[in-house]
Amino acid sequence: MGRILLTFLAFLYINGSAAADEAGLNALTSGGHIVMVRHGLTTPGAGDPLGFRLDDCKTQRNLIDEGREESRKLGRLLRERKIAIDRVMSSEWCRCVETAELMGAGKVETYSPLNNLFGRPQNRETQEKELRKLIAEWKGPGNLLLVTHGANMGALMQINPETAAGVVLAPAPGTDAGFKVVGRIAPEG
Repeated sequence: MGRILLTFLAFLYINGSAAADEAGLNALTSGGHIVMVRHGLTTPGAGDPLGFRLDDCKTQRNLIDEGREESRKLGRLLRERKIAIDRVMSSEWCRCVETAELMGAGKVETYSPLNNLFGRPQNRETQEKELRKLIAEWKGPGNLLLVTHGANMGALMQINPETAAGVVLAPAPGTDAGFKVVGRIAPEG
């Protein structure tokens, strides 16, 4: 029985069912960290419909009302905790850009290394290398907000959080990972 419980708890941790924690929120309050957030809840499915185009949101899976509210709640949490965001970067996918915009943490710039890896394994090595470099070199003084996809977070750190939730990272230049996981955040606070 004990082994089953440990396996279940490990599954919950890896798949992001844990809520925000004080370690993650405190790290962000001190500045100089990175928070990588999965986009808000979308229409059901995985990946995008056949023939989708990045320049046409109508062809993509997009946020639903619940996903929009999750994104707003996460942004409110950051503001209530007085967490300074110096830079906001997002995948080019509309659901990520909208999540970042609804969080209201600053001007959103798109960054292709955050683009969806689902169904694009050939891009993994290049995108991971660029993200690890960006994260390792972040100095602040505020925090860097990255909005991306669950597949990317799973590939980069083997953590796939719930929608509109994130993982807080500390830069770790000179290490293979380029970062250290220090906590989590979620819309519930």
